[in-house]
Amino acid sequence: MIRPTCARLGSALFALALTLPASLPFAPPAMAAPAAQFSPAQRDEIVSIMREALRKDPSILSDAIMALRAGAQQKAADDALAHVRADHARLEKAPDYAVRGNPHGDLTLVEFLDPRCGYCRSMVPVVDSLLKADPQLRLVEKIVPVLSEKSVLDTQAIFAAALQGGYEKMKRALMQDKAPPTMERIRQLAKANGLDADRLEKDMHAPSVAAEINENLAQARLIGLDGTPTFVFGTNAIIPGAVSTEEMRAQIKAARAAKP
Repeated sequence: MIRPTCARLGSALFALALTLPASLPFAPPAMAAPAAQFSPAQRDEIVSIMREALRKDPSILSDAIMALRAGAQQKAADDALAHVRADHARLEKAPDYAVRGNPHGDLTLVEFLDPRCGYCRSMVPVVDSLLKADPQLRLVEKIVPVLSEKSVLDTQAIFAAALQGGYEKMKRALMQDKAPPTMERIRQLAKANGLDADRLEKDMHAPSVAAEINENLAQARLIGLDGTPTFVFGTNAIIPGAVSTEEMRAQIKAARAAKP
């Protein structure tokens, strides 16, 4: 199922598929003789046959490309889940302000989000309702500025607000705001939420803020993040895109069932 996402970090998968070895998936490997066994005349005949087949039915080539693309995507998904399982302690670690729900819950749900992403914003009430209904769920937020420079500005402001104990207030204020994220607008929202705007503007460039952003981006790359939002259900599944409440619950149930 393809779910809507805001950012497409890994859309180069299609380009990757086009650069893979041209071994057509519809030809059984056992039938393919080494090239050295064909004479020049035989090779010319094979090429001619293939060209004629493609001329008569171009869908052969598109089917092959689609198969290669699907294979590349599946391998990327498998590799990403392998990284999650190998390094889940790092993935599930976060500052206290970025942890919601039950900090000692029996399952950790990790959400990668961009504060400017419309689909991430649409997931806010869904996630809120899940946490309210599931007292054993632990949520870790990984804010990643992947859409634009505006995303970077918002993310810096959110992490700077955390240094004043205002992470949640600033995050929600920015994700609900429809105005362009200028520095002046950020200062206005900071003041409206009881924060020191001068300190926040200064802290936006603090080394700790940069370190937090870089760590989240590194983890995003580790799992091959392809868009926001992306949810990691324990060590069982990585689901990109806006997800319905019903599917979220089903994935949470499956992740719990998969736990050793």
